[in-house]
Amino acid sequence: MKEGFEVGSRHELRVDAITSEGAGVARLRDGRVVFTHRTAPGDQALVEISNVRSGWARATLLELRGQGSERREPMCPHYDWCGGCTMQHIEYSAQLSWKGRFVTDALARIGGASPPEAILHPSPRETQYRNRLTFTAVRLGGGRIKAGFHRLDAPGRIEDVDGRCVLPEPVISRVWDELRSRWGRQGARLPNGRRLRLTLRSVGEGDVLMFIEGGGGGGDAEALISEIPELQSIWHRRTGSDHEPRLLAGRPYLSESWHGEDVTVQPAGFLQVNRMAAERLHVHVIAECMPAGGKRVIDAYCGAGAVGRCLAREGALVVGIDADPEAGRMLESDEADGFQLLGGRVEDLISDVLPAEIVVLNPPRSGVRPQVIESLLRHPPELLLYVSCDPATLARDVRLLGASYEISGVHVFDLFPQTSRAETALTLARVEMA
Repeated sequence: MKEGFEVGSRHELRVDAITSEGAGVARLRDGRVVFTHRTAPGDQALVEISNVRSGWARATLLELRGQGSERREPMCPHYDWCGGCTMQHIEYSAQLSWKGRFVTDALARIGGASPPEAILHPSPRETQYRNRLTFTAVRLGGGRIKAGFHRLDAPGRIEDVDGRCVLPEPVISRVWDELRSRWGRQGARLPNGRRLRLTLRSVGEGDVLMFIEGGGGGGDAEALISEIPELQSIWHRRTGSDHEPRLLAGRPYLSESWHGEDVTVQPAGFLQVNRMAAERLHVHVIAECMPAGGKRVIDAYCGAGAVGRCLAREGALVVGIDADPEAGRMLESDEADGFQLLGGRVEDLISDVLPAEIVVLNPPRSGVRPQVIESLLRHPPELLLYVSCDPATLARDVRLLGASYEISGVHVFDLFPQTSRAETALTLARVEMA
């Protein structure tokens, strides 16, 4: 007989594993799976079913009746409800181990591959590592404003988060608390609009840039700049992605060095959020491409082009491709000798610049488009370096490459401690067909 599986039913379960979203995995006696956030492997937990699907359910943790060896006390006062972190209650070494399993399991299950054991690279910092953090601000009735993150158990709701969040670099925490105390009744000093996205980005040696998305005019950015010394510039993009960011107050240009390149930080430009871990990832990718002298290289989804420029300095002939117009504006110097940057979508341009001996792919979470795989299979490079933040789409693309490539290295870099995410650098060598 099946156990009761309806919403509101309660069960005492033993947690056996963690999903790639950070939820604990347990089974009822009849084999059905229950996913419960804030549980850890080895926990004995009383849970309440909150959502039922065919063969599985989601549940809410009610009470821990026994703790697994991987569990620890979370550090953040917001952790009980916050959806920003999903693994803070798990020891850091165990977090890293699970992330390696997420990658190799996906490569085997989705990709049909037999990958080597993942080599794990911990973050130099477990907390206070993010140089960029985005908050959502919602104006409410009665002069109130709520600003913070989405709830774990109710993603449509925003709850307040203050500077005690453990993820951002300290300067961001300080500026966030100052902003909250100085933006006025119902955020009067911010642009108008019921809902805004507020991104704080630390730049260089302690400067902070704020990028506000949504709403329209209004506000008093000059007052915020004058009263918060570390806040150096405020940019705004009105509702609608076709609008260009506009400087509201402060310095138009903030610069810093990334992987040996001087970069002018654009308000919406992409840079990795974990500086020190990203440096380790960059060094690894460059090392995997060596020796690069005299080789033709394509750096696809190149962002500001740090990898391509570095390889060009090693004597490679490099073509970088990126569709983000802000990426090209971030590099302060002109194109380096041996490096050419093309603006446009990789799927539209890569066939024109192949063949190449080495191709570096660093796509968004959605992975590469089928046209990119097709172009690579028509003109297969000797070496593919695929950097991914999503094991599932990485594994899907490995399957599409088929027997043309074999995985020679799996490296997992933890750019996002306390969450279930990581960056994977996969080295794929071309298989010579008989």
